[in-house]
Amino acid sequence: MIAKPGRCPLCGGDEKPGTTIFAVDLKFGVVVVREVPARVCSQCGESWIDDQVAAKLEAIVEDARSKQAVVEVTRWHEAVA
Repeated sequence: MIAKPGRCPLCGGDEKPGTTIFAVDLKFGVVVVREVPARVCSQCGESWIDDQVAAKLEAIVEDARSKQAVVEVTRWHEAVA
């Protein structure tokens, strides 16, 4: 089933611009990025990030991996500035 644009594919609610928290476990540490731009369902709260945002998140994770950071927590606007 393909969801209509602007509709949540899980519950059919309206997707609206918002933010989410992105977290990844690197086994040796954790990276958390807060306030990540996303499309958020107004009904169930599920969120999706666009490809451009995902690419920047990958770069943030790679930077943490190269530093071997045990815990790295940042806000989106601080990380991409």
